[in-house]
Amino acid sequence: MRHSIIFLISFFTSLVLIGDEAISSEKPTTNTVQLAILLDTSNSMDGLIEQTKTQLWKIINEMARSKREGKNINLYVALYEYGNDWLSPDEGYVRLITPLTNDLDKISEELFKLKTNGGSEYCGTVISEAIKDLKWTKSTGDYKVIFIAGNEPFTQGSIDYQEACKNAISKGIIINTIYCGSYDEGVQTNWKDGAGLADGSYINIDQNQEVVHIDTPFDDELVQLGQKLNETYIAYGYAGDELKQRQAEQDANAKNLAPSVMVERTITKGSGQYKNESWDLVDAKKQGSVDLENIPKDQLPKEMQNMTTEEQKAYVDKKAKEREDYQNQISELDKQRRDYIAQKISENPEENTLDAAMLKIIREQASIKNYKFE
Repeated sequence: MRHSIIFLISFFTSLVLIGDEAISSEKPTTNTVQLAILLDTSNSMDGLIEQTKTQLWKIINEMARSKREGKNINLYVALYEYGNDWLSPDEGYVRLITPLTNDLDKISEELFKLKTNGGSEYCGTVISEAIKDLKWTKSTGDYKVIFIAGNEPFTQGSIDYQEACKNAISKGIIINTIYCGSYDEGVQTNWKDGAGLADGSYINIDQNQEVVHIDTPFDDELVQLGQKLNETYIAYGYAGDELKQRQAEQDANAKNLAPSVMVERTITKGSGQYKNESWDLVDAKKQGSVDLENIPKDQLPKEMQNMTTEEQKAYVDKKAKEREDYQNQISELDKQRRDYIAQKISENPEENTLDAAMLKIIREQASIKNYKFE
């Protein structure tokens, strides 16, 4: 069943380990985009979650193509769920799933674990928690944004949504609201008012609309390049093998949703936003976060354990060069694929789905802060 279950990415896009350790140690610097996705996981929201899983990589890829003052951005994604009766009533039926992270595989992994149940949907509460708990940057030039999606009145719960939204924009955090239902009903239940209070946009979507996937002549080659890309990852550390396996599992999850989802994930992996320095020696060396001489032998992959230090460095450099070549090929094919899809889209009406709505808003809002898109 291919009915879309929502999100964002999250973009979309991006990346944590396991539990509290999973939080990326990298601190947001300049050209930062911080995106928090707040998903209603009550009984009626299966379609919303499916769209999110399906379109995560597409949204992340859109942000990955943006630049500010000619420089690549640093993308961080956080994920919350709310309105699920399995969650603690003492916490307002709200759960922080992942803090702001650049670990995209972690975001994907957690999305696939989400189950709907219940519930009691308190928008003011989840917005307030996201503002309070996440480590938002202080820079006024960074794009800091919350996307909250659901289908119950925005006014529910003990925390006033108006105060929560005003508090957000006072910190430079924009709130965009996505109502899963008719436009007028979302207006009547204050979803539009919530967005307006925080300089955001209000949109409605059909959470049960099937997302249209456009096949292109470039898809098969892109997937093959993605498989070759995986061969350039060198797992190290005690959790390295487990996290490399997680990478393969998220490939499988994407492939099982639809071929085009796997293509979008491959494009993400070919971009600069897909970073795994916590377990991959190529990324770790590139980030300057590891010294091969200081890694215990038993934390290296078997093929490197009997190498000299110089041989180890040469091996990592070889894999880095292979990865760069594959990424360049993916980037070039991605451009051709997007041109093909743009032509097809021009022949059909715009979809009323999560990704279409989010991509339009992201482009408009980020452009105001001088983020440029291809």
